[in-house]
Amino acid sequence: MTTAKKELAKNIYLLLAGLFITSLVVSNLIFQKFFYWYPFDMKILGNPLFELSVGILPYPLTFLITDLISEIYGKKKANQVVITGIFASFFSMGILLIANAVPAIESSPVNNETFNQVFALSPIAVLASMIAYLFAQFVDIRIYHFWKKFTQGKKLWLRNNFSTFSSQLIDTVLVVGLLCVFGVLEWRLFWGLVVSGFLFKVIVAALDTPLLYLFVGVFRKTFDLQPTDELEI
Repeated sequence: MTTAKKELAKNIYLLLAGLFITSLVVSNLIFQKFFYWYPFDMKILGNPLFELSVGILPYPLTFLITDLISEIYGKKKANQVVITGIFASFFSMGILLIANAVPAIESSPVNNETFNQVFALSPIAVLASMIAYLFAQFVDIRIYHFWKKFTQGKKLWLRNNFSTFSSQLIDTVLVVGLLCVFGVLEWRLFWGLVVSGFLFKVIVAALDTPLLYLFVGVFRKTFDLQPTDELEI
């Protein structure tokens, strides 16, 4: 690989890592707003089936990115992005705790009460999300590479969906359960949010498969990669 292509590969990796970290941190900051996504008017144990936190919207993108990095750059680079995301999330939690502790002046457009109402629970959400995320992402990467090796680099749709479905189930159960344990959510909402969140993520994962094929195809053509090849940067 030429020096120019190697530099391009590094820059793309940094861009993907930046998108991954941004999606992860933002999802933890905005989680307190809920909306109703209603392709079907259904209920689970008395709760609306698709009542979801807006924090779920950028979250599936993180799994698409780790699958893409796993496919092109390998398991080690995917794990590095996951670990960096954990650091960034805990760093943002520290900033929020400090910002919440600093008293607002009288002329501040956002007073203490408003800031506290919006962001006070974010550190708890970050902690719950990180515990769930740590398990889910490493499971996703491990399953992805198992199927990649098993299929000898073929059937991209299989490893993309199988790894994401498994990891998203783990992530959804853990994060909703921990938010209930911490008192952020009521236990009566548990099953409704778990089923809704998991189905939403499964639907998004299925829909993003053509995007993964597109991006992988562009990478392989640009860097002359075979199905089992990985870029070393």
